[in-house]
Formats: sequence, structure tokens, C-alpha cells
Amino acid sequence: MEISGLFLFTAFFLFSSALATDSKNNPADQLVALVNSNRTAHKSSALYDNQGLGCLALQYIKAYEGQCGSVGDMKKPPDSSFTDTFAPNCGVVATSLTPITGRFIGCQTKYVSPDQAFDMLIDNDKSLEILYSKNHTEVGAAVSGTDGGSPYFWCVLFSNGKTNSSFLLDGGVAKSVRPGCYSGSNDDCSGAADLKFNGIFGLKIVALAFAVVFGLVL
Repeated sequence: MEISGLFLFTAFFLFSSALATDSKNNPADQLVALVNSNRTAHKSSALYDNQGLGCLALQYIKAYEGQCGSVGDMKKPPDSSFTDTFAPNCGVVATSLTPITGRFIGCQTKYVSPDQAFDMLIDNDKSLEILYSKNHTEVGAAVSGTDGGSPYFWCVLFSNGKTNSSFLLDGGVAKSVRPGCYSGSNDDCSGAADLKFNGIFGLKIVALAFAVVFGLVL
């Protein structure tokens, strides 16, 4: 019983620590960080990471309904969707919406890292012009799979709104819009790739705990 109890305690402690370490694993936040680091390296100002705008970016993704081909065909949701659908779904106050000054949307059949997604989105002179534009003051990003799996979409939205007065959330909290994740939310990602990673990593942690206990017994 003592060995069993020690095993369970060790496994629980290590597994809990692993989950805590991974709780801030939000690729949308990482994508925003890449946007800002590239802007500042180009002597452009860093942009405010707006949670409401990030949530709208996730809604923008969902509007494609998993159709990668629509991204390749340069199709995009009508601007009226921001007021009619995206804002209500996120709990963003409609009167706080400000103009979208730029957008990136990309799709891959396999999950890629944030830096790979950045390279996918910024792939020509036009995208560089959008990235470095001085018209932007705020940014929001999102990533999501279709029904939690492939294909995977990445989206970045830019705006010229003012901090603390644009894309305001009703009650200060965005509505739950999972699966997927968006920047500025201080949340981890609920995508399939992240869940698979957590599951595999968790098994490794339990195996490690078993090895530790087995070593102690020997």
C-alpha cells in the first residue's frame, strides 16, 4: 500500500506540474508575438493585443466552415458579419467595433508551429505591406481546427482602434467559442493537436513516475 500510495502521489504531482506548465500554451499569443517582433525589427510600433479582436479572428475562421479551398480562392466573409454574427458570438459590444485595417487568413491540412504559420501568412510583398502598415494600432489572432481536427486555420486581424475603447467585451469576459483559441485571452488552446500532445505527454509522465517509484523500490 505504501508503494502504491507513493506511486499515485508521484504520478499526480508530475502530471499536474506538466499540465500547469502547458496551461499558457497558446499559439495565437505566440503568433501575435511574432507579428510584433517583426514590426519592431522593421522600426514599426508594436500593436496592442486586443482580446475582443482575437475572438473575432476566431469567428472569422469559423465562417469558412472548414473549407480550405475558400481561402485559396481569396474568398472572405462579408464585412457585415462582424456586426451581425462575430460580435454577438463573442460578446463584443457592437458600438465598440472599429474598422479592420488588415487581415491574414491561412489554412493547412496539418498543424504547424506559430513560426511556420507566420511564414505561411507573410509570403509576398503585399503581406509585408500589411504587416508593417502604420495604420494599425491593435491586433488579434486565432487558430482552430475543423471540429477540433484538420484542416487548421490561422487568422490575424488588424484594426486602428484605441486601447480600452475598441472591441469591448460585455461584462469584460468573452463568450466561450471553442474549439480553438485566440490571443489576449490568457487561456490555453483546445485544438486537437494540443489535446493529442497533452495525452501523449501525460502518458510519458505516468511512465516516468512508475520508473521513479520502481527505482526506489529496487
